[in-house]
This record gives sequence, C-alpha cells and structure tokens, in this order.
Amino acid sequence: MSDAAHSPTVREALAAAAALGLDRVDAQALLGHALGGKPRAWLIAHDTDPLPPEAAAAFDGACRQRADGVPVAYLLGEREFHGLVLRVTPDVLVPRPDTETLVDWALELLPGLGAAPRVLDLGTGSGAIALAVAHRHAAAQVQATDLSAAALAVARANAQRLGLAVAFAEGAWWQAVPATATYTLVLSNPPYIAGGDPHLPALRHEPTLALTPGGDGLDAYRAIVAGAPAHLVPGGWLLFEHGFDQAEAVAALLREAGFTDIATRCDIAQRPRCTGGRWPA
Repeated sequence: MSDAAHSPTVREALAAAAALGLDRVDAQALLGHALGGKPRAWLIAHDTDPLPPEAAAAFDGACRQRADGVPVAYLLGEREFHGLVLRVTPDVLVPRPDTETLVDWALELLPGLGAAPRVLDLGTGSGAIALAVAHRHAAAQVQATDLSAAALAVARANAQRLGLAVAFAEGAWWQAVPATATYTLVLSNPPYIAGGDPHLPALRHEPTLALTPGGDGLDAYRAIVAGAPAHLVPGGWLLFEHGFDQAEAVAALLREAGFTDIATRCDIAQRPRCTGGRWPA
C-alpha cells in the first residue's frame, strides 16, 4: 500500500481493509485519521482519489494492528464519551458507551444532593466518569483516583485540555483518599471480569489491571463496599458499573453492608449494567 508507483485509491484501500476483516466504520475512521482528519463524507466523495504514499503506509500499518485486536481508540488516540473527546492510550481502558449509564444515573441524583455535592470516582482510568460529571454538573466538587500513575497522567491531561476542575489522587481504592474524607456520591467502574473469562484474550491490548482482579471478578466491589460507610455522608450514594451477570451479586454486597434503596439500571442493550444503593440518613 505504500509503494508510490502503485498507491491505492480510497476505495481500494478500504477494500484491502475489508479483506483483513476490518469493520467498514473502523476502516473509514482509520483512513480519515491517516489523511489528517478527513471525515467519512470526504472519503465517500473522493473514493477514486489515490492516497499519498505516506498516508497509505500509515493506514496499512493501522489496519494490521486493528486486525490483531488493537482498539480503534488507541490507533486514533481518542474516544468520544458523554459528549467529550478524551485522549486515550494503552495505559487506560477504552471508555465504553455502557459506562454512560453510570454517568446518567449520577446526573439524575446530583440535583437532589445539595448545592456543592462531593463526588468521588474510584478507578478513573482516562478520567471519563469524573470528567463527564464535572462537565455536566459544574457545582460538583469532583475527585478521581487510580492505582496507576500512568492512567492518572492521561486523566490529568484530559482534565487540563478540557478545562475541567477535577482533583486526582493515586492509590488503591479508599487508600487514595484521607481517612476522614467524606463524599455525597461515589462512583466506580472497577475491574470486574472473572480471571477465567473466555473474553479476556480478546482484550489483551487493554490494561489487565483495569479489566480483571482475578478470581470471581468481585474483589474490587468487596473492597469498595467495605470501606464506603466511613466515607459516605448520611444519605450518600454508591453507584457501580458491573458485568451484565453481576447485578445480583453486587446488590447482595450492598444489602449486607446496610445500604438501602438498592436499584439496578440497564445499559443501551437493556442488560443489567449498574447497581447502587444509599447509605442510611
């Protein structure tokens, strides 16, 4: 594809990507990126144009990485989430549309949680949840934590680029915040895939630390629920994202810890995706 004498056209390049097994939307996004940010409409209107050799070579390399399972977001360097464009690297989990369910739930609750609610995002990764909340509910005082210094660097850079005031702290779950710190709303999308899950190999390019704690996949929930009573104000909420088959297990952990008003929300595919509860007032 990079031979200057035989540079493919837009149409030929996309056909070659399809032959490698790439989804057409992914291929168009990668080709537009290789051409300096050309939109899909431009590609359709110029499908007989030959590619510059350097763009052809870049596109070929990206297609081969995508065929090997590298997420499109890593190849583009960004991902849209809840109306924000976030920079992403292999140091962070790629934000998923399912996680917007958690943000939407938080935004429903926040107007009833005081003038300046204190919000904590445990295990922030790229900063997606914390930044979306800060963007949509400007009165919230938002803090975000992560065990990974590399992930926090990505999240901080996103916050700075977007001009959003989020405080960041490094550490494992509650260890990242002061022992006396309390919050109105705590959110988390922790690693929840069981250690033996057959889907894990397909996610090999994303950080294992953000995907699975091993075992039954519930260790992070146990740790967060156990520490929550010391860090939630009376009437405060704890909301989780989880696997589609983990709602009952997460609800049981909340119930056993003394939470009330326990509920589950479904994602856009109508699968149980988020479960949370309220610490008694």
